Amino acid sequence: MDYAIRDIRLADKGRERVDWAFQHMQVLKILRDRYEKNKPFKGLRIGCCLHITTETANLMVNIKKAGAQVYLCASNPLSTQDDVAAYLVKKEKISVFGKHGDSRKSYYENIKNVMKRKPHLIVDDGCDLISSFHRDDSLAGNIIGATEETTTGVIRLRSLAKNGLLKFPVIAVNDANTKHFFDNKYGTGQSTIDGILRSTNILVAGMTAVVSGYGWCGRGIAARFRGMGANVIITEVDSLRALEAVMDGYRVMPVSEAAETGDVFITSTGNTSVLTINEMKKMKSGAILGNAGHFNVEIDLAGLRSASRKRKVRECLDEYTFRNGKKIYVLGEGRLVNLACAEGHPSSVMDMSFANQFLALKHLKENRDMTPEVYRVPEDIDKKIAELKLAGMGIRIDKLTAEQKKYVNSWDMGT
Repeated sequence: MDYAIRDIRLADKGRERVDWAFQHMQVLKILRDRYEKNKPFKGLRIGCCLHITTETANLMVNIKKAGAQVYLCASNPLSTQDDVAAYLVKKEKISVFGKHGDSRKSYYENIKNVMKRKPHLIVDDGCDLISSFHRDDSLAGNIIGATEETTTGVIRLRSLAKNGLLKFPVIAVNDANTKHFFDNKYGTGQSTIDGILRSTNILVAGMTAVVSGYGWCGRGIAARFRGMGANVIITEVDSLRALEAVMDGYRVMPVSEAAETGDVFITSTGNTSVLTINEMKKMKSGAILGNAGHFNVEIDLAGLRSASRKRKVRECLDEYTFRNGKKIYVLGEGRLVNLACAEGHPSSVMDMSFANQFLALKHLKENRDMTPEVYRVPEDIDKKIAELKLAGMGIRIDKLTAEQKKYVNSWDMGT
């Protein structure tokens, strides 16, 4: 079994952490118990490009116990938990390619290692594995389909599809209601604040926090900031989202104006050059910058480096000093702050996201006539995951009576 990890001796520590996470992943446990016997993925190779975390480890074990050969590489160089990688290799006999702090070169070498296994199904987070297959036709012939975890990846996939370049069907797991309503909002909201606090130990109450982007991730981050006593400013380019932020009680203004006011800035747009050197020059000394988007392109680090000198002041916190003495601080090298500076989303919310991944893979395997398009998670899967999550939490809800079902399905029952 091939692998490229930091230190296999960390496996026991990794196992303890993976076991702890699994206690909070009720839906994955139900799916593991249900499909371990009939093994729906028997005979399939499944290649995964995901953050190598305790939650991901439990998804990998689920997929393996369902019969697949599993190959995993990291979807971000700073999110890999080396003890988890060691656990998967030593205890679960899963090929893992990823070390915390991998260089750009080794990051793509790890992706190529998964590609060489010629997987039948792909699980991706950010579309790096899928896009790599599109650049190398010789390795894409076996692929039945793929699933994509995050907003940024779905944006890239829709671009491929729009240009007629998508080679196989992809299910956009990110678009499932049981994913983005919970993972993006509550998971990103909490874990982003967690990453900031672990790296800085600052007091949130009374500060001014600027959140760029008011999608589901931005909504969650803004809510958590406000809940801890911060004054929150939203910057947006979408008029409807900006209007919603105003109605939710936030101040909304252009990023150039917010730059003069904020104490901490978090980008969550999935786009590039959100905070440029022009905004940074307007910021007060001591401003803290972080990125909650998938790729490290939202903060203009090249411009910042060219205008200042850098030194590391804390784990995951770099200080940039301008010629006039002003200091700007950047979290996690501008990478995904909740994983570069903390442990990512809580296990209980990733439970639903990864249940979507598991069942979407099963759907692709059972529906091999799907054309190369970007699909939503089937509604019945989405609803089933919500039902299983509630059951796992011990929560019961009402059901429609026969009279109520008749009423909501009729057209002639007025006043």
